[in-house]
Amino acid sequence: MTESCDVLVVGGGPAGSTAAALLARRGRKVVLLEKGQHPRFHIGESLLPANVRLFDELGLRSELERIGIRKWGIEFVSPQHAHSSFLEFADAWDKSMPYAWQVRRSVLDEILFRHAASCGAQAIEGCRVTQVELDADGASAQAVMKDGTPRHWRARYLMDASGRDTLLAGKFGTKRKNEAHGSAAIFGHFHNARRLQGKLEGNISIFWFEHGWFWFIPLADGSTSVGAVCWPYYLKSRDKPLREFFNDTIALAPALQERLRDATLIDDTVYATGNYSYASTHACGQRHALLGDAFAFIDPVFSSGVYFAMRSAFGAVELATTELDQPARAPAARAAYAKLVQKGPKEFSWFIYRMTNPTMRGLFMYPKNPLRVKEALLTVLAGDVHRESSMWRSLFAFKVIYYLSWLRDAPAAFRAWRARRRNVRQVGPTKGENVLVES
Repeated sequence: MTESCDVLVVGGGPAGSTAAALLARRGRKVVLLEKGQHPRFHIGESLLPANVRLFDELGLRSELERIGIRKWGIEFVSPQHAHSSFLEFADAWDKSMPYAWQVRRSVLDEILFRHAASCGAQAIEGCRVTQVELDADGASAQAVMKDGTPRHWRARYLMDASGRDTLLAGKFGTKRKNEAHGSAAIFGHFHNARRLQGKLEGNISIFWFEHGWFWFIPLADGSTSVGAVCWPYYLKSRDKPLREFFNDTIALAPALQERLRDATLIDDTVYATGNYSYASTHACGQRHALLGDAFAFIDPVFSSGVYFAMRSAFGAVELATTELDQPARAPAARAAYAKLVQKGPKEFSWFIYRMTNPTMRGLFMYPKNPLRVKEALLTVLAGDVHRESSMWRSLFAFKVIYYLSWLRDAPAAFRAWRARRRNVRQVGPTKGENVLVES
């Protein structure tokens, strides 16, 4: 039996659940399919201030306050500097977004999924989409339930929010690995990690080390997420069990090791993933759109993933509404959506490519505000990259300062640039191409 709906949303993460909730509120018949069962593990626990207004529009701010710990800013720790640098979102261009939250993604994702159902979407778990076909009138999808029962839907519009499964990008052959990012990650969760004090307790901390950088994300339940984002060659060099390798990696960042001196690894579980940065050449088309990680994923250095996912959902809802109700305006709406989802990764990538360069490190460790460049920098770090304002002139000035500083530090900066070019090279499959778990 073929079931019908206005919009079929594949994937019950932040992008899919947000889109389903918004569409259901507009009276659309929406089916939201999630292959797993909530709550399910997911990394990416740090949110951005730009997320807050989206949660407000969903009516979920109180839920985030309940489950999260407030994140007022970022701490940067460099082995080449004797001090730590602290940046606060309250100093950004828009002073009305001073904080975000650190959250357990399993909890957040379930809240968003249940919220979509409460708004009227038919939310189905344990349902894996195995095949989709697109045509001028919509999409047909085949799926299978966890117990093996087949399901079949016919929808007027298809939203691919399948995350790293990249359902449509895989089907179209439009997924491209981002060789310029070229990172791998190894991470786990700890009890009793030593945090910052007072208001700073919920801040994310970034620790640079020889092979990349670490994140340190405090969570409201007392646990702390710790992970290393490193060059692929480093993860490939592993010749011992993952947990031992993780401990050895932490030892390469003495300041982080000190904060974990009395900490214990929760469930003795360590995760690794590799070669994960990619983008699709195709963001949308007739009767379909790619949302969040189904379109692109970049290095998590500035915690942009959930924001990009939810922001793309808001944009995709406008696109689908236009295409279903005003088809003559669909081409312009598609162009606007493609521009929207490409904007964030583009702005963040400029910083990510330079994150390990000593010139950028120096600007983060000694932040100044001539021409309001610090405010512009913090605006990007807060995720507020879709605004139209004079902020962009100040951001351009920051980039000019960076290049001038690079010339001043030319020998060291060039060595770092050349090392990065060498380090991101792909030398065969990474251990943990998807997700490797060892307990």
